[in-house]
Amino acid sequence: MATAEKPVMVVGIDESDHSSYALQWTLDRFFASYAPNFPFKLILVHAKPTPTSAVGLAGPGAAEVLPFVDSDLRRIAARVVEKAKEVCE
Repeated sequence: MATAEKPVMVVGIDESDHSSYALQWTLDRFFASYAPNFPFKLILVHAKPTPTSAVGLAGPGAAEVLPFVDSDLRRIAARVVEKAKEVCE
């Protein structure tokens, strides 16, 4: 006998207040304690931009800047994920 898969909720997250609101709204509506057996799976999506797209530069000297930009983007992504985890808890 096959069991039905839970429906999936996908929420895009970033650093914005709108993103935090969307995540909180989703949790309040679909994952509230009154919802029977948590009927949904939650998938959070954060798309970290590439260093070149974040900076938008090319040419001489770009290669030296990109590792620093990438490091900053990784820190931002980690902060976004950590904030989402806190909201979900």
